[in-house]
Amino acid sequence: MQSFNSNGDSSATLQNIWEVSRKNGVSYRRRQLVEENVKIVQSNNSYREFSSAFWRLPTEILAQIFLYCIPETEHWTPAPYLAPMLLTTVCQRWREVAVDMPDLWRRLRLEVGEGDWQQRAFCLDSYLKRSRGRQLSLTLEYHTNDWTELRSLLQPYVDQISSLTLEFFSGAGALVMSDFRALEELDIYTQGSGSELAVTQSIAQLPPNLRSLQLMGLWFDPEMLSGFNPLAWAGLTELEIVVDGLDSFPRLLRLCPNLSSLTMIVIFTEIETLETLAHDKLQSLRISAAAGDLHSDSIENIGLFNAIMLPNLRTLEVRNLGQWPHEEFKDFLTRSKCPLETLIFGGGVMTTDQQLEEYATLFPSLDLTADPRRSTFCFDLIIM
Repeated sequence: MQSFNSNGDSSATLQNIWEVSRKNGVSYRRRQLVEENVKIVQSNNSYREFSSAFWRLPTEILAQIFLYCIPETEHWTPAPYLAPMLLTTVCQRWREVAVDMPDLWRRLRLEVGEGDWQQRAFCLDSYLKRSRGRQLSLTLEYHTNDWTELRSLLQPYVDQISSLTLEFFSGAGALVMSDFRALEELDIYTQGSGSELAVTQSIAQLPPNLRSLQLMGLWFDPEMLSGFNPLAWAGLTELEIVVDGLDSFPRLLRLCPNLSSLTMIVIFTEIETLETLAHDKLQSLRISAAAGDLHSDSIENIGLFNAIMLPNLRTLEVRNLGQWPHEEFKDFLTRSKCPLETLIFGGGVMTTDQQLEEYATLFPSLDLTADPRRSTFCFDLIIM
């Protein structure tokens, strides 16, 4: 790309900023903010005055403009023609400012096992070096069963990676998650068939600092959950998961004793567990029947709330459960003596006005919502 100097044409300078933000998928609102920063110097009466003023912009303002040029979408891969790499090619000053901004280099995505690995590895290495020890958010699109080269590249920076998204494609192999010692958030997606074993092997041993785990595209049954090391899952405080059968519910609570938030998509089958499990850390629970598993009949006999006691539950949201088990739920509330603050009945849950009035009487300050159009969590719609 052509470089611009302090005597260059102002329209070319403005167009360059606009093109960087447009190519990187920046939203209209963010592009407006970029324009507003540029308009600071547009009050000058001549192109020369404008250009001179622009190149005298304080580094702090230029840095803010650069941040708005970063792509908002997660589906992008670092490349020389995209910000922030593109910003380093405009002129010497832009390069100095961009390279000296660790926040520009903290989020990146990489395809592993396809395309020109050497070029991608070079780009990734540049990102990692310029992050200067800051926490990193990394997305890996994983197509290979050999991650030796990637592991070697990441090794010097592994203690910086606090957020990791893994997309497993057919033929992908397991990753050694224990290598990511500083990892706090892990999201896993499966794309296509044949990646079940790789995923289950990868999450069998989780890093000790991991607090948030999101698993999409793979059904977990009680037998699979029984194979995980409880010590490796004990630190989790947030979990989003898709399970086959309600017997997975108490198993999850046993596996994650420190869990405070659970989102669960489930195929409803009757719970066989006889004893009632108490979990004193869970504060937020969201449950939905899987897409296509909507119940039109009562689920009273399934025992959804008979098998658990949650004394610290504050938020409950349910969807796609059909006829609501009112009496069972009231018994659960009586046993748990929980400080319920928010109760949400979303789409696919049938309640009566009388039932809602009873909940409002039990909890006078309850934030109660019964909206069949509401759909606040819907990752069940993309299950493969």
